[in-house]
Amino acid sequence: MILSDADILARLETGDLRIDPLSDLELQVQPASVDLRLGTEFLEFQRANISCIHPNRADEVDEYVESTHVSEGDEFVLHPGDFVLGSTKERVAVPDDLVAHVEGRSSLGRLAVVIHATAGVVDPGYRGQITLELSNLGTAPVALTPGMRVSQLIFTELSTPADRPYGSERGSKYQDQDGPQASRIGNDPEFTSQRT
Repeated sequence: MILSDADILARLETGDLRIDPLSDLELQVQPASVDLRLGTEFLEFQRANISCIHPNRADEVDEYVESTHVSEGDEFVLHPGDFVLGSTKERVAVPDDLVAHVEGRSSLGRLAVVIHATAGVVDPGYRGQITLELSNLGTAPVALTPGMRVSQLIFTELSTPADRPYGSERGSKYQDQDGPQASRIGNDPEFTSQRT
């Protein structure tokens, strides 16, 4: 079951679902979702002279990712063909009986801005800011302003709470993240076993 605005507000009121700061309930809580705002940190992928990225070599990712801070009120210009990581301004805490889906807002989609490539699921038990995979599929640069509503979360209730929710107990790599985080795929068991 997808949560309605009434369901979302009730869960926020009890405190088991947390979104902070949620500054304007009237604006941000939609009929079946919550709009989240763009944060101030971006990870830009630089052109690099490497033949390819090896997921099991984390140091290679660090070589071509550069952090950029954009103050609220300023703009980050997303050029055609660019891919950057951003994050939500809000931190979320998803209870064990919900899963959230990150979607772009249709108004940005109509400007050819995509909010996520593949990471559209926020697992039960997740806490932290949400990393956004921002792409410009259009032909003109698009100015993004920290603080603007950029994505939305849709919450679905599970038939039973997750037995093994996302979190440190299961070695989840992105729990409690602040700002956008580069890939930590090199920490996956299939790659760590290759190094031992």
